[in-house]
Amino acid sequence: MGKLTSGRWFAAALAASAVLTTGCTARVDAEDLPGLYRNNETGGEIRLESDGTFTATDLSTDSHSDPANFHGQWEFVDSSAGDFVYLDIDERGIGEVSGVQLYARGGGKVAFGTPDGSWSLVLTKDTES
Repeated sequence: MGKLTSGRWFAAALAASAVLTTGCTARVDAEDLPGLYRNNETGGEIRLESDGTFTATDLSTDSHSDPANFHGQWEFVDSSAGDFVYLDIDERGIGEVSGVQLYARGGGKVAFGTPDGSWSLVLTKDTES
């Protein structure tokens, strides 16, 4: 698949994901996003740095994957269908998902969504870090 075709497919996938979660996400200010987010039940956490990098520890982005550690770059996407953080995961191999969306839910919460519109994992911002 050529770069142009794969780029269009990726853009379409992002748009479709955003449409599926319309009304489920909150508007946020990108400057408020950096910090440490945790899920107390799973122990998973993700740190969004102000320089656009992130580190995830013991984090599972969906119910089908085991907790893992990964890192990369993050970018805030201000979408009319709902704001989200695109996580571009470093060192992913051919055929692996190279990025995921983390939805800003407002109130210091972010979440990984599922295609049916439910949330697979909600993380809350640690106000002490």
